[in-house]
Amino acid sequence: MKEDKILKYIEDVLENMPKDWLNLTTHRLDIYDEKMAKIQFLDQFETLYHSNDSSTAALKILPTAYDYIRLGHPLSSLLEWSIAKLNNIKADNVISFSSRTTPILAILRKNSLERKKTQIFYSGDLPLHFNAEIVQNIYDYKFDLQKIEGIKEIPNLSKLNSEATTIYLSEQKEVGNIDTELVSKSLGMDFLVNFHTSLGSVMIVNGEENEDYISDIQHVRRRETIAMTPADSFTALKAMVAHSTLEFKNIDEADKNSVLKSIKVITGTNLDPIVASSGLSIQYAIMMGLVHDAYINHPGKAVKFIVPPNCYGGTNDQARRVAACLENVEVVDLPVDGDNEMVQSINTILDTVAKEDAVPYIIAEIPTNPRVEVPDLQKLKEALSAVRKTSNGDTAIDPVFILDQTFCPNLHFLGEGEILSTVRTISYASGSKFPSGGQCTAGYCVGNDKIDALMEKIALHLSICDNEATDLQYKILAKQLPSMNKRIFDAYKNTREFVNFIKETLPEAKINFVSEELAAEGFTPSVFSLDLPTKGANAEEKEAYKRELNLKLINLMITEIPSESKYCVSYGQLKGCYWTIPATSTQGTTKEGDKDYIARVSVSPDLDLELHKKVFKKFVDQI
Repeated sequence: MKEDKILKYIEDVLENMPKDWLNLTTHRLDIYDEKMAKIQFLDQFETLYHSNDSSTAALKILPTAYDYIRLGHPLSSLLEWSIAKLNNIKADNVISFSSRTTPILAILRKNSLERKKTQIFYSGDLPLHFNAEIVQNIYDYKFDLQKIEGIKEIPNLSKLNSEATTIYLSEQKEVGNIDTELVSKSLGMDFLVNFHTSLGSVMIVNGEENEDYISDIQHVRRRETIAMTPADSFTALKAMVAHSTLEFKNIDEADKNSVLKSIKVITGTNLDPIVASSGLSIQYAIMMGLVHDAYINHPGKAVKFIVPPNCYGGTNDQARRVAACLENVEVVDLPVDGDNEMVQSINTILDTVAKEDAVPYIIAEIPTNPRVEVPDLQKLKEALSAVRKTSNGDTAIDPVFILDQTFCPNLHFLGEGEILSTVRTISYASGSKFPSGGQCTAGYCVGNDKIDALMEKIALHLSICDNEATDLQYKILAKQLPSMNKRIFDAYKNTREFVNFIKETLPEAKINFVSEELAAEGFTPSVFSLDLPTKGANAEEKEAYKRELNLKLINLMITEIPSESKYCVSYGQLKGCYWTIPATSTQGTTKEGDKDYIARVSVSPDLDLELHKKVFKKFVDQI
């Protein structure tokens, strides 16, 4: 009876849900409290369930679930809640993934850091891409793996659980079914990971004693993969309601080939691109692929990831997370903004790394975020190409430059004859920005002809983490990529006009944006940062006043233009204008001293620019 009530309510919700739940990477950005993001959506959804209210109007005013699609969204949250409700467990203890292998890696990561043993049992086949040897030797995750034919072959876990974490892996053709014996007190498996054909997986965290894993597992989902996508979560929920089995669905090769062809044309490169479920998924594959290459070609040598301390928080956090797990991997700060110049910093650091005979990997954004600065590219090439010596006089290992090209994905850096064609360079972009116009999270990377072998390693680790783009993500990119360059140009024109208007209206403000000369060279981003004028008797008062003014501006814009102006970190959307403060959004995990308390504005190719000017003028008149 209870099960019927739950399934009927879910069926009604799926029928009445807002279209945004399925079609957008973010939902209700105007109702987003970051501190409450992990609980607010389900708390209010639970209230609707108890009052049997599944109306579109009620569902539409639910707040944002989690913080963007990577970590979770309304439909993945609903899937987790439904499975928990049907099996009398807490919703927090159910975690969905687009990947079938990353949930295993999430547990192994925590146990590795805590020096705890892991015992993995599985029936049937392991996830297709789970390579135990590489996971043990490259990720440095230790575990024992045991195939069993049935639950009765699992040994008594009472003794084993005191020494090791236990995981049970199995492929499930139906969604939501949990073998009660596996989570019973007598058997007491710590974690269940159920794979669901091409949809991903669902993890069950069993028992209060394992709940301290939850936040760490969610952080892996946020940084190294994504939650089960809205479309796949919807498919899983429909199957659950209908008591139907899931069929395996292959990626449409025509869509995939179209995407690969478009990316090659856009970037001017020859090697096949690699397309992942998100920008951070591809970045993780790049990092682990490079670590793998260093272990093979430079055994025993230290690996240095050289990263700007104030770059996008996901990049910064992920680099440090990789270093935390591997004894010979270290993050080195690369100052690039303000009083620091990227090329000078790179030269200084590469000289030091060369003397140490270490392996240098540089991650940098061009233009930089949020200051939108572009280094002297000829000098950058010279710095990356310079032959350096170790302290013993040997030739040092040449660097690999990993370029985050999200702000200007149309610029040709790597093709034959281009500025970075002769130095080992990988370029990647977040697909949730211009490539998809905000319609999916898929990201991609390309390389110049000098890194063919490295691309193979990156593809291998994307496969191991099961983070390739989904069928629908390929479909969206196939549709959106052909128009990307025109959207970039149109958005840049709007941005330049808005920037010029702000300069005239509020000349005391400091605006970080590319010069007309850089734009003529092809740097046409549609994002700028705004350092508002301030006042006060001392530095503290001035900083406090400026921070308050930032919020006043953003609140005015999103209140006066709610259909277009949003409070979000997004960029490259098809429509509207997005406002954020990097220090409290993209730099959330950045060290406090490296944060930027300025306003960052992202402009789309389609917005009411005259209305935005009018509201900005109103703001200026009020200060």
